[in-house]
Amino acid sequence: MKVSIIIPVREINDYIRESILKILAMDYADFEILIFPDIESSEVFPKTKIIPTGKVGPSQKRNLALQYAQGEILAFLDDDAYPQSDWLAKAVGYFENLEVAAVGGPAVTPQSDSFWQKVSGAVFLSKISGGNPARYWPIGGVKEVDDWPSVNLLVRKIDFTDVNGFDCAFWPGEDTKLCLDLTKNLGKKIIYDPAILVYHHRRAGLKKHLRQVGGYGLHRGYFAKKYPENSRKLKYFLPSMFLISMVMGWLLGLYFFWARLLFVALWLVYSLALAIAFFNINQKIKNIKVSLATLPYILLTHLVYGYKFLQGLLNKKLSI
Repeated sequence: MKVSIIIPVREINDYIRESILKILAMDYADFEILIFPDIESSEVFPKTKIIPTGKVGPSQKRNLALQYAQGEILAFLDDDAYPQSDWLAKAVGYFENLEVAAVGGPAVTPQSDSFWQKVSGAVFLSKISGGNPARYWPIGGVKEVDDWPSVNLLVRKIDFTDVNGFDCAFWPGEDTKLCLDLTKNLGKKIIYDPAILVYHHRRAGLKKHLRQVGGYGLHRGYFAKKYPENSRKLKYFLPSMFLISMVMGWLLGLYFFWARLLFVALWLVYSLALAIAFFNINQKIKNIKVSLATLPYILLTHLVYGYKFLQGLLNKKLSI
């Protein structure tokens, strides 16, 4: 099967150059690379088309695959990600089953990332801190899922066409909506395989990390209300419940002794959860310094995500 690798980007950068080199070194020959920057570029790469789009969002860029892609399979990558050498070789076989519309795998933080980039990525490696560590680390076996991020997502082109591609009203969140359309509207399957692996550079610095997390929370909160099929899950509500409990516990604690006791108990339970998250993370990455540095990141991640989730849940309309 011919595969079209789709990469939206603002401009050709070092991450894209790195990704192209990794793609060209894969042990799979039948593919093309389509890069969609805002502006034209004079750079030339093998098996690659660079198609300027103007200043439009990632969803609009990815949807141009319907116009330009020649492959039967569309393989979506983020501009700061690159694949393992056997990425396509392991993924394409699943599409022999016509019930499968999409395939995805984990997006692992590269060893070349800086210390704080590794911390940002490590936050998501425990269920306690990130909710779905299989998105960020090879965990478990092959299974069916109902939602997967577009940093590492391969979709059958005819199915992508049938659902009119990504919903451009959302970013982030467009991949969640696409997965819902594929599973609900088409009745197709999305397969997770931990061996279908890409490497994803993380946000450098706390501010960028929290901005990204806030965007996730905002859209997940809105989706939990409008598209509950794959977003109304308890794990997405927990950070907001934690935030509300902390605020209410502090306020009531100003007046009631029993509330102060509950407030302290809540922090003790949360501290225990942080300790478990630390061990979960360190068991994977084997780096105590990075694992320890995730602890304040996790707390702030929960608070920011929880706040933005509530904001999205209460919004009547949400768009990019």
